[in-house]
Amino acid sequence: MGAMTNSPDFPLLQTIGWPWPGLPTQADWLAVMEQHPQARPARVVEQHRTHYVVADAPGAAIKAESLPEWQRPRFPSHERPAVGDWVLLDGVRIVALLPRRTSIKRGAAGEHYHQQVIAANVDTVFIVCGLDADFNPRRIERYLLLVGGGGAEPVVVLTKADQTDYTDDALAVLEELEAQGIALRAVNGLDSDSVAVLLPWLQAGRTVVLVGSSGAGKSTLTNTLLGEQRMKTNAVRANDSRGRHTTTHRALMPLPSGACLIDTPGMRELKPTGEETLAEGGFADIEALAAQCRFRDCSHDREPGCAVREAIDAGVIEESRLINYFKLKEEVAAAAAKLAVRQAETAQERRSTGRGQQFRPSGKPRPRRP
Repeated sequence: MGAMTNSPDFPLLQTIGWPWPGLPTQADWLAVMEQHPQARPARVVEQHRTHYVVADAPGAAIKAESLPEWQRPRFPSHERPAVGDWVLLDGVRIVALLPRRTSIKRGAAGEHYHQQVIAANVDTVFIVCGLDADFNPRRIERYLLLVGGGGAEPVVVLTKADQTDYTDDALAVLEELEAQGIALRAVNGLDSDSVAVLLPWLQAGRTVVLVGSSGAGKSTLTNTLLGEQRMKTNAVRANDSRGRHTTTHRALMPLPSGACLIDTPGMRELKPTGEETLAEGGFADIEALAAQCRFRDCSHDREPGCAVREAIDAGVIEESRLINYFKLKEEVAAAAAKLAVRQAETAQERRSTGRGQQFRPSGKPRPRRP
């Protein structure tokens, strides 16, 4: 490995989310940087269909050219850079993608299996849900499933607390999640004092991504955290509290606190990738109870000695939550089967074409398969 000819200003990079010294990722990133001694690190702040906008300092905006490999139709979309990723720039050309510390992914829409990265290298995910007709505990559980296992901490943020008396009831509905250590906060997204309860997750150098449906109040919350009306907001429909997509693309923005915030468009379809673990996705309590059932193949229906049914009868677990658990478990299994098929097809394609030295996001060549 050659020595880096460019010495990055790491304190400056930390203001846009470069991890502090001592994290395991640092060694991996520096190893890739040594393979590109002329390049400098930058962070993806916007992702568009034809290009990326990256930053190597606060307020910087560089329109960057991507690698030709990333433009191939069959190149896996989740191996392309996403907002929050760190890349290496040679001039304005991206030459490498640094390994991700964390990532939030979902299964892309359509029949064919694809993964879509929502955001990368984030410390916390604010799952935003309005305390109006938008409130849906089952959707929150689906978000938790996608976040679980990705390495980031989930925080459920209930917005519009000033518009309803439902706040205490909503928090009671989510008590089972809070019992598992998942943080819940109810806020008025227009009030900076109310939003201050989120500051522990918004310290300097940290990165937070907002996810939630259209009309949940993500853009309003973003404006309050920024201290200015930068993001456009729209009224929601009165009958179902749904809104139009006021955020049209993912974008990373530095906050006055020194943290970085990624706002995302509303997502109506939340498909698992097949890599999720229900125990890490908000169902650790049900998984633990299932392990205590008398029969290993217990269906948690009417079998004797079913610890899950006993918990439901005792009011410890809501029946609707168990139904959602079964539904998500089936979806994860189906996605995992598609993932296995896709991986087998990819391996066969590489063997048949002899493309053994594929580009990898880490910047390292992919070893040739036998």
